Amino acid sequence: MASCEFLNSKGTFRLKSPENNSYMYFPLANEAGVMSSITPTLNGDCKMGQNTFLLAPVSSEELHNNKSSRNFWVYIDGVGAWSATGISAAQQAEIFSQDKEETQLEAGIMWHKATRTSRKYGLKSEIISFIPATDDKVELMKITITNIGNEPKKITPTAAIPLYCRSADNIRDHRHVTSLLHRIKTTEYGIIVNPTLTFDERGHKKNTVFYGVLAAKGNGEKPVSFCPLVEDFIGEGGSFENPKTIVLNEEFKIKSNDKLEGYEAIGAIRFEDEVIEAAESKTYIVAIGFGDCKSDFDSIVNNDLKETAFDNLMKETEKYWDTKINISYETKDKQFDNWMYWVNFQPMLRRIYGCSFLPHHDYGKGGRGWRDLWQDCLALLAMDPSNVRGMLLDNFGGVRFDGTNATIIGTKQGEFIADRNNITRVWMDHGAWPFLTTKLYIEQTGDIEFLLEKKSYFKDIQEGRGTEKDLLWNEKQGNQMLTDEEEEYKGTILEHILIQHLTAFYDVGEHNNLKLHGADWNDGLDMADEKGESVAFSALYSGNISNIAELLKYLRDKKNIKNVELAEELLVLLSGNDELYDKVEVKRRVLKEYCSKCRHNIRGNVIGMDCNELISNIEGKAKWLKNHIQKNEWICNKEGYSWYNGYYDNNARRVEGDGEHGTRMMLTGQVFTIMSSTATEEQVKSIVKAADKYLYDKSIGGYRLNTNFNEVKTDLGRMFGFAYGHKENGAVFSHMAIMYANALYQRGFVEEGFKVIDTLYNHCNNFDVSRIYPGVPEYINQKGRGMYHYLTGSASWLILTVLSEMFGVKGEMGDLTFEPKLLEKQFNEENKAAIDMIFAERKLRIEYVNDNRKEYGNYSINEIYINGKKYKFNGKTTISRATIKELEKVSKHIIKIILN
Repeated sequence: MASCEFLNSKGTFRLKSPENNSYMYFPLANEAGVMSSITPTLNGDCKMGQNTFLLAPVSSEELHNNKSSRNFWVYIDGVGAWSATGISAAQQAEIFSQDKEETQLEAGIMWHKATRTSRKYGLKSEIISFIPATDDKVELMKITITNIGNEPKKITPTAAIPLYCRSADNIRDHRHVTSLLHRIKTTEYGIIVNPTLTFDERGHKKNTVFYGVLAAKGNGEKPVSFCPLVEDFIGEGGSFENPKTIVLNEEFKIKSNDKLEGYEAIGAIRFEDEVIEAAESKTYIVAIGFGDCKSDFDSIVNNDLKETAFDNLMKETEKYWDTKINISYETKDKQFDNWMYWVNFQPMLRRIYGCSFLPHHDYGKGGRGWRDLWQDCLALLAMDPSNVRGMLLDNFGGVRFDGTNATIIGTKQGEFIADRNNITRVWMDHGAWPFLTTKLYIEQTGDIEFLLEKKSYFKDIQEGRGTEKDLLWNEKQGNQMLTDEEEEYKGTILEHILIQHLTAFYDVGEHNNLKLHGADWNDGLDMADEKGESVAFSALYSGNISNIAELLKYLRDKKNIKNVELAEELLVLLSGNDELYDKVEVKRRVLKEYCSKCRHNIRGNVIGMDCNELISNIEGKAKWLKNHIQKNEWICNKEGYSWYNGYYDNNARRVEGDGEHGTRMMLTGQVFTIMSSTATEEQVKSIVKAADKYLYDKSIGGYRLNTNFNEVKTDLGRMFGFAYGHKENGAVFSHMAIMYANALYQRGFVEEGFKVIDTLYNHCNNFDVSRIYPGVPEYINQKGRGMYHYLTGSASWLILTVLSEMFGVKGEMGDLTFEPKLLEKQFNEENKAAIDMIFAERKLRIEYVNDNRKEYGNYSINEIYINGKKYKFNGKTTISRATIKELEKVSKHIIKIILN
C-alpha cells in the first residue's frame, strides 16, 4: 500500500511524481480572506470571493485541461525554453515517457513545495508557495533554479502568471467584454490591473479592487521588462504552454510606468539575463495579490519581495497554524496520528472557504450553511474553545419563531440575511444540530447558565415552517421578530432550543414521523416535500429532547432554578399527552395554531414555567417518539436481517426493506436510532450485521450510504439520479460513516466503531487508490477515489469521535472525565497512547498507560497522576475543573492515567 510519506509529527508529507495523479489540489489561504488552490504543476486559482478572482476560476476538470496556470520559465542559451513548473508543451509530451523529469512534492499546513529535476536541461527547480498568516492579501512564491550540470549556463528567467481579475460569473458571461474594462499599469516590480467596472449579479458598478503580480530576485533586485498582454505574450498561434515570446526568447518591450487598456492581462515579468555556474542557484520571489490602492502593492514590495523576508514569513506562518492546531495524537500507528493532524486542520479550512472555492466545490458562491455553523464549532470546542460562547450565542440569532432558520448566512458572525428571491428552504434536520453543539459546550465548560442567556429571533417573509408567506413583513422592519408593541423580542437560548424541537415534534407526516420537507442532512432527499418523512432524524430529535430534560434537571437540582421564562405562545406546544400524540391530524392542528400565533409578531408576554412541569412534558414527548419508532419502524427482510426503516417517500411509502429491485437499506436511520438509544442493545447487534451484509465495502473505504435501489426514485430525491456509488447515492459518505462510528462507540460497540474509522483511514491513506493528500474527503466514489476533499463536516465529527469516544476524554459539566475505549492494538511499544489538547484554557498531555496490554473491556482506570503527583479520585474517573484551573496557564501539564 502506497501512501504519502510523513516527515515529522506535524503532518508534513512527501510524495514522488505528484503530477502523475489527476484532480489533486492543495489549499493555501489565510484569515484575511485570500483563498487559493494549487496543483503539483501550480495550476489552480486565487480569489477573495465570488466576484474577486485574481486567477481564472477552476473546477476539477479544469485542473487538467486549463493551460492558464502559474508558471516560471527559464530560457537556456543554445538549448531552449524550460518550465520550472513542468507546464510546457515539450515537458507535457514526455510525462509518460522514460525521459520524464524527476518530481517531488513536499507540503505542510498552508505551504506547498514542488521540486523538479531535468537531466535533459541540466536544471533543478524548487518552488515554495504559501499565503502569509497575516492581514496581507497576497500569495507568495519562491523559485530557486539550480544548475545541476557541469558547465555554466546563460539563462533568461521569466515569471508568467495569467491574470483574470473579475467575477467568476464572467468566465462565460461577457468574458471578452469585461476584458475591455481592464486598466493595466506596469510598476518597477510588476503589473497591476484595476478594472474600471464590475459586471456581475450586483449590476454594473465602479470597481474598487486592484489585482497584481510583483517579482524580484532573491536579493530584491528589480526585473527589467514586462509583457502585460496575453496575446502579445503567447504570440499568434502560441499558447500558455508554448508561448512565442518564451520559445524564441523575444525581447519584452514594455518598461515600468507604462499603461495599457482593454485586453486580457498576464503578469509576464522578465529578469535580466545571467550566467548560472555549475552547482549554483538563483532565487526569485513572486507575489500575486489584491489591494485597495496601488500603495498596497508598494507594501508588498517593501515587506515580501526578498528571500530573507519570504523565509521569515513562512516560519511565522508555520508557527501560527501549528499553534492553532493545538490537538494531536500518539498511538501505535504514526501514519494515523499524522493523518489526524490534517483532519484537525480541515474545520479551519471550512471556516475560511465555506463550502466553496476549491475545485470540486464549485456549486456555491461562498459562505457556510446552517449546519456548518454548528458542526464546525464541534471541532473548535476541542481545539480553540475561547470564542465559542459568543459564536454560539450569535448563531442562535438565525432561528425563526416557527422553529426553522435563516438559510442565507452573511460574512460576519451572527449575520443572517433574508432571501430576496423568497425561496422556501426548510431542511427538517436543521433544528437538531444547535442543541448537539450547545450540549457539548455546556459539558466542556459547565456553563449551564448559557441556556438562560437571551437572544433575538430571525424574521423574514417565510412563516408557518415554510408553508406560508408573511405579506405584512418587509425588509425595512429588519430581520428580528417583534412584539405587538413593535419592540425586538429576545428569548432565552433554552426557549430557542425548545421551539426548534417542539415544532418539529408536531410537524408530522401520515405515519406520524417528522416530515422530511425539503430534505434532512442528506440534501439529495429533496423530492418528497409533501408526504416524505424522516424516521432517521425523528430518532435524533427524540434523543435531543431527552437530553434537554436532563439539562433542565441539572438547572433545577444544582442551580436551584425552579422556573424558566418562556413566551406564552409556547404553551400551545407544551400541551398534550400520548393520546393526542397518536393522532396525526390533531398534532398538525396544534402546530397550525402555534404558527398562527406567531404569524407576523408575537405578543411579547412571558410566563414563568415550573421546571418540574416542563421536564415532565418534554420527557413524555421524547418517550412517545422513541416508542413510536420502536413499534412501527423495525423491519426484517426475507433474508432474515433486521434494521430500522429511515424514510417514507412522497407517495407515503416505506423506503427500506425488500424492494422490487433488491434490498433497500440506508445508513442514516441506523446511525440516529443507535445514537439516540432508540435501538436496544440487541437491535444494535442486528443493525451491525445488516450493515456489514448490505453496506460494507472495504475496497472503497467502508460503509456505503445506501444499497443500490436500481431506480431513479423521483418521489424521494435527486440522489437517485446519480450513478450508484457516487456522492449521496451509495458512496462511502464520510460524514455519516463517522457518525455511525460515533454512535457505536457511544453504545459500547468499540470494536465495531473502530472498524468504521480504521477502514476509512486505511483507504484514504492508501494513496494509490484514494488519490488524495492526507485528510478525510466528503465521500469516496465507486473507483475508490476521495472526492470533495478538505471542506467537509465529517472532519469535526471525526475529531470529536477520536477525542471523546476513542480516547474517552470528555467534559462533564465543566469537569474533565476519562472513559477510554482504546483497543489493545492502539497502544504503542511503550504501552502508551496519548493525546495533547486544551481543556479549561490549560494545555494538557493525557497519557494512558496499559502495561499489562489488556483489551478494552478488561481494563479500568487504576491511578491518575498530574505532573507526577498522584491524584485522588473517588470512584469516578474525573478531575475537577477547579483542579485544572489551578495549574499554570503557559506550560503543558502531563496527566498520566494507569490502566489495570
